[in-house]
Amino acid sequence: MQPVGPYRFTEAIGVCQVGKVWWAIDGQDRLVTVAVLAGAAAADPPWREAFANAANAMALTPGGQRYVTADFAAATPWAAYPAEEGMGGQRLFQNLGMDLHPAEAEAEILIPEAGPVADLPESVSAVPVSGTTPTSGAPLPWAMHAPVGPQPVSAPPQPVSPAPEQTSGIPHQVSSPPVSGPPVDPFTAPQRRIVPSAPRPRRSGPLRALVALAVLLLVAAGGVVALAGTSDNDPPPPPYTLEERATAIASPAVVYVEVVFTGYLRDKVTKAPLRAGPITFNRRCSGFVVSSAGHVLTNNLCVRPAADTARQNALYALGQTLIAEKKLEPGKLDAYVATNLRTTVLTGVDSRPEPQVRLFGQLNVSRGGRTEAPAIPGEIVKTWDAAAGNVALVKLADEHLPVAELNTTAEIQPGASLLSIGYATSEKDPRTATYTVAAKQVTVTAWGSQGPVSVFRVGDDVGSHSRGGPVVDTSGRVVGMLDNDESSATKANRVVVPVTTLGALLAEAGVNPGLGPVDKRYRSGLDAYFAGQYPAAIKQLGATVTDSPTNHVAETYRGNADDRQAIADRAQTFPHWALFVLVGLGVALLVTLVALAVAARSRARG
Repeated sequence: MQPVGPYRFTEAIGVCQVGKVWWAIDGQDRLVTVAVLAGAAAADPPWREAFANAANAMALTPGGQRYVTADFAAATPWAAYPAEEGMGGQRLFQNLGMDLHPAEAEAEILIPEAGPVADLPESVSAVPVSGTTPTSGAPLPWAMHAPVGPQPVSAPPQPVSPAPEQTSGIPHQVSSPPVSGPPVDPFTAPQRRIVPSAPRPRRSGPLRALVALAVLLLVAAGGVVALAGTSDNDPPPPPYTLEERATAIASPAVVYVEVVFTGYLRDKVTKAPLRAGPITFNRRCSGFVVSSAGHVLTNNLCVRPAADTARQNALYALGQTLIAEKKLEPGKLDAYVATNLRTTVLTGVDSRPEPQVRLFGQLNVSRGGRTEAPAIPGEIVKTWDAAAGNVALVKLADEHLPVAELNTTAEIQPGASLLSIGYATSEKDPRTATYTVAAKQVTVTAWGSQGPVSVFRVGDDVGSHSRGGPVVDTSGRVVGMLDNDESSATKANRVVVPVTTLGALLAEAGVNPGLGPVDKRYRSGLDAYFAGQYPAAIKQLGATVTDSPTNHVAETYRGNADDRQAIADRAQTFPHWALFVLVGLGVALLVTLVALAVAARSRARG
C-alpha cells in the first residue's frame, strides 16, 4: 500500500471487507491513524459517499472525532485521525458497520463487489454527499444528520421456566369410588371439614402505572437535556479544504520584491545623456523566505535583468516622463523605445558602468514604490542565470520573518494537484498599485525543459507579478518556484523550477533552509485550529503573533479561533427555559416517587 496524502505509512492496524486502517506519520513525525477505502468499494459511488458521510458525521457530532486531513475524491478515499485522540480510523469503519480483523487476516477478507446504496449501513447511506472541496474547508454541516456510532442491538429474550403454581398449603380432598363395608362416620374423618379461601389477588395495576410514569418523566428529562444541548442558532465550525490549509501554512512567508534601478541613458557614440538627470525604474516580482536569517528565494531576471531588458525598462520610464511633460505623444511611446533601444547604453551614476540597484521586500498587503517601513531593505546574495535555472538568493534585513518549508523529497508527476502562490494586483498603474497575496489551485501538465534546465509546467497563472513565488503541495511545503513560460506568447508564469534546483543554489551559497521554533509553533496552532481544538489554537497562534509580528495570517486565524470558541461556549450554555422544564419534571418525579413508596407500603401491609 503506497502512502496517501502527506503521510508515510508504517504498519497496518486492521483490515475489513471494504478497507484498511494504518499507522502513519505526517511531515512533522506526528502519529496518525488513516482509514483507507479500498478494493471494489473504492470504485463504488455509494460506498465512497457512505465513507465521506460517516467521516463528516463523526467530525461534527458531539463526542465524535474530527479528522486532521482527508481526500474523499481520491481513487482510494482516505481520512487521517490524530493518534492521541483515539483510534479514529477504526471507529470510522465501525460506523460503516464493518468489524476490523488483524492485518494478517487480509487474505481471508474479501472486499465485496460494488452494491446498491440499500446494501450500505443505515447510519450513513441516506446522507447526501456533494464532494469534499467547499470554498472554505472540509466536513459539511449536513453531515450532522447522520447518526454516529454503532447502533444498539436488542438481546433476544431468554426463555423463562414457568413458576410452580402456588397453593394455600392445604391438601385437596380426593374423591374415591364407594367401597363395601360399614358406613363411615363423617364426624370421625381425618380430613378438615372447612377449607380456607385463597388470599385476595393483589392490585398491581396502579403500581405499574406509577412506575411507567416515573420512567416517562426520566425519559422526558433526558430529552430536555439533549434538546437544550443543541442549538440551531449556532452554526458548526466552518469547513475547510486542503488548499485553504496549505495556503495558511505557506502564505505568511511570501514576499513582494521590488528592485529600484537608477542610472543614465547615454548615446552609444557621443556618450551624451538623453536627459540631464538620472532615470529611475522599478522591477517587481514575488519571492519566499527560506531561513530565519532572512534569506529569500526569488527570480534572477527580476533582480538582475539582462542589459537590453534594463535599457528597455529605462527607456519606457523616460518616455512616460516625456509624455507627462507633453514632449511625447502617448501613441508614439513604443516607437520611441524601439528607436532609441539600438542607439543607447545604460550606465551608472557618477560614471559607474552599472546602474545603482536597491532592493526592498514587503510582506502581507504591499504597495508599489515603497522604500520606507514597512518595506525591508535587502541585498542580492547570489544569482543563477537562465541557463542554470534563473533563480536568485537575496537577504532582507530582518531575522524574524515567517519561513516556508522546502519539500526536498517531492516527486511531482503529471496530473498532480498543487497550489501556485504569488503577489497580484488589479490596478492599472503598477508604480503605485496595492499588491496582495493570491493563491490558485493548479494541475501539473507535463515535465519538459526551458533551455538546458529541467522544469515542469502547470495549467494556470496566478498573476503577472507572481514570478518568483512558491508552488506548494497540499501540506504547504514548497516543491518549486514560478517562472515565465518562454514558449507562451503571453509569457505566463506557468513554468515551475523544481525544488532540487532551489536546494542546489542554497547549498552553493552556504544557506541551510529550515523552520525555526516560531514557525513550528505556528503550524501547531494551525493544526489545532483545523482540528477544532480552539483553546490550544488560541494559545499557539497568540504566541506566534507576539514572536512574529509580520505573520498577519496567524493573527487572522487566532481571531477565527476566538470566534469559534465563543460559538462553542454559547452552545454549551444551558438555556433558561430548559431549567424551568427540568424543575417541573423534577417536582413531578418526586411526587411520583412518593406515591410509589406509599403504594409499596400499602401493598406490603395488604
